[in-house]
Parts: sequence; C-alpha cells; structure tokens
Amino acid sequence: MMATAALITAFASTGSADPPPEPGQHFTVDPVSDGLIAGTGVGLSTLLGAILATGEIRPSPPPVSASALLSIDRVAVTQTIDPNASTYSNIVLWAASGFAVLDTGLSGLRDGWDALLVDGLMYLESTSLTSAVTDMLKIAVRRPRPFDYAQPSATNTDATLSFPSGHASGVASVAATATYLAFVRAPGTARPWITLGVGTALSAFVDVERVRAGAHFPTDVMAGTLLGATLGVLVPHLHRHARETPPVWIGVAPLPDRHGGTVALQGWF
Repeated sequence: MMATAALITAFASTGSADPPPEPGQHFTVDPVSDGLIAGTGVGLSTLLGAILATGEIRPSPPPVSASALLSIDRVAVTQTIDPNASTYSNIVLWAASGFAVLDTGLSGLRDGWDALLVDGLMYLESTSLTSAVTDMLKIAVRRPRPFDYAQPSATNTDATLSFPSGHASGVASVAATATYLAFVRAPGTARPWITLGVGTALSAFVDVERVRAGAHFPTDVMAGTLLGATLGVLVPHLHRHARETPPVWIGVAPLPDRHGGTVALQGWF
C-alpha cells in the first residue's frame, strides 16, 4: 500500500504541466485544429445538403411491405399524419439553434470574451459535425420515409432520406452541449438541472412530432437523438482543461522485500 500511495503522489505532482485555468475558463480550444474541424463540419453539411437538394441522387426502389418493418416502426405507417407536426418540429429546431447563440453570448457576459469564443466554437463543432454525419448516414442508408409507403415517389430524393432524423440529432446535439456546459460552468446550482430537463423534454417533443408528421420512423428519431447527444457531449468533454480532467492512470510497482507487486488505478470522472 505504501508503494501504491507513493505512485499516486508522484503522479499527482507531475501529472499535468499545463498552467491552471483562469477563473471561469474550464475549456481550451486550438484555433487551427478546432477551426479546421468546425470548418470541415460546416463545409460537409453544406455541400451534402446542396447535393441532396439537386435530386441527382435517385430515390431507392419502392418501399417493401409495412409488414416487414420492426413492430415499433409500423405505427408511423398506419397512423393518421398530423399536418402541423412538421411545423412544430421546425420551430423547436430553430429555437435550439437560437439558444446556442444566446447561451454563447451569456457565457461571454458571465466569464469574458474567452468563454464566448470557446463556447461558440464548441457549439459550432458539435452541431456541424452532427449535421455532416447525419447527412452521410442518410445517403448511405437511404431508407424510405413513412409517407413514401402511401405514395411511393420515383423522383423525390428526400422521400428516401429517413434514417437518421436530422431534426432529432440537431436538437439533441444542442441540448447535450448546453447541458454539459451548464454542469461545468454552474455546478451546485439549479441551472444545469433545468437545462437537462428542458433539453430532454424538447428532444422528446421533436422525436414525437417527426413521427407524427410521417417524416420518420421511431427508430429514425432514436438514432438521431443518440447521435446528437453523443457528439454534443463528446465535443465539450474533449475540450476540458487538462487540469480539470486528469486521465485514468494505472501504475504497477514491486513490493519491497516481497514477492509480487501492486497495481494502482487512479482517475476522476
């Protein structure tokens, strides 16, 4: 045990050479690499959207019988489509985008211009990467939308871009990033829990409305939510200051005057 304690003490004293973060600064970004990642995400999502809008990618063959669908997905084909559901989901998606801008501005007011630039870049990265990956999956899978089962289209490319849901992934990405930032920047307050609750509720609302609109199957919105939430958490987590996110560390050392050794596991989560 003494060897274990010595190993942990040595690591704690030399584990990070980075200077401690300034007050209110919990994240770091690199203008070159992060700017390139964000620019690539924006460029890919823009180009993919433009290509899909041309109609040059031909729709898939007519959908198979609804009986071949997963049981959880059949409701999207047999339901009565709500003509207002698509509008509701669009409003929430735009509101989420607006919140990302608002939250970035509030970070600047609370913690300075550094926080504004860092948070803005992290939101841009998470949302643009989510959009790009979503569009690439849509093109790769080319799953017919529920409404295409009633009136199959031979010319409408969008009719076969059901999986995953872009609305679900977009809202979940913003909600996840906002929640992560809230827990880091305002620990011990109600703000993180309110952000988590509202973000979860809005994501669930969009998921339901996309299905009610006949635009997606339940599995489409589930996949989109998982994708957006994952990237929305991963991007800010990878930007945490090194002093605030010590890595998991495993140390091995022999025991003095004994056969065998000791293994130490250290980490903060």
